[in-house]
Amino acid sequence: MLRRIAQPTRWLAKAQPADRLYDAHVGNLLGHYPAGDYKPIASEAPAKTDVRLVAYYLPQFHPTAENDAWWGKGFTEWRNVARAFPVFDGHYQPRLPGELGYYDLRLPEIMRRQVELAKLYGISAFCFHLYWFGGRRLLEDPLDHYLATADLDLPFCLCWANETWSRRWSGREQDVLLAQRHSAEDDVAVIRGLDKYFRDPRYLKIDGKPVFTIYRASLFPDLKATIARWRAEMATLGYPGIYLIATNAFDFVGHEDVGFDALSEFPPHGIRTPNVESDMAVAPIKKGGRIRRYPDVVATEAAKRMGSGVIHPGVMPSWDNSARRPTSAQIYHGSTPALFEEWLGHAMKRAQANPANERLVFINAWNEWGEGAYLEPDLRYGYAYLDACAEALRNHR
Repeated sequence: MLRRIAQPTRWLAKAQPADRLYDAHVGNLLGHYPAGDYKPIASEAPAKTDVRLVAYYLPQFHPTAENDAWWGKGFTEWRNVARAFPVFDGHYQPRLPGELGYYDLRLPEIMRRQVELAKLYGISAFCFHLYWFGGRRLLEDPLDHYLATADLDLPFCLCWANETWSRRWSGREQDVLLAQRHSAEDDVAVIRGLDKYFRDPRYLKIDGKPVFTIYRASLFPDLKATIARWRAEMATLGYPGIYLIATNAFDFVGHEDVGFDALSEFPPHGIRTPNVESDMAVAPIKKGGRIRRYPDVVATEAAKRMGSGVIHPGVMPSWDNSARRPTSAQIYHGSTPALFEEWLGHAMKRAQANPANERLVFINAWNEWGEGAYLEPDLRYGYAYLDACAEALRNHR
């Protein structure tokens, strides 16, 4: 039985100058990390294999006019990350970034270093989340900087996060900030709007076809018609086609029936493991959400077999959205780099069931700090989760 934490902010009990308070806070956190967790940076990259690792990339870490209006001046995801606190003994919160710090994606050196790290540890591509609302773009600056900077030489692709934006972080999902409305006209417009990315030589392609992922395929009113329009427009633009992937988010199935080329897993969507919260001593401040065990996830996923059609396995280094939902988080407790490497190894073996040029594993994510799902180095583990990727690649047969 885990001990109850009576007061999540207990380190604030004594009044101290701000700099000393922060140093004491960080020192307290670092002092409680188990010895041996931290992994230093690698010296060489792993050899390439027949399976490519594609990491989702969140372009949230820079201020925008919309976020200023909706959440307060200067808001970025770091504001959520910094407020997280533990709600049970051993709960890994808050999470403090390592080498890259609380970065701002307006600084070009940040993205350059991210690319260097990804290549050093064998990541084959970033998959940028795309926010498109009837031609209006959000959080587009990092992607457009990437496009304009040819020496950022890591392949990339796009995942359309085609959801309505609301105040769900504050528990008010009914308050719509920006609605997503799909239409026949927008089906064509989005392809034309993305043409400049698809034409970039770094864009991830399969048999010359740009790879394009749809996060919530079920939100389209007529998927077959939409996909037909996309394929026709790509032909008009001179492409040999488009490689369309649907994710399994919100239990979407039947990708072949509507015309997708493949389905990608997007954990924690589609994962079924027991809720263990009732077995734990959880602080009373937590009123909702669920706690599950990461080792249970790995065991379940290790036994999974490929379904029909092309399915790209998905993995997550961890998952804990306490930063976004402090009192109602979904937490997958007990992730370690070794367990993540084990899961990734199984996923890579499953990917081999796909045709030789379609062996992808999607990682959620490169930098989803607000959801505790990131490969980037932090102060506890250092480069250990990145190293797990490299080791999985080295051990892949």
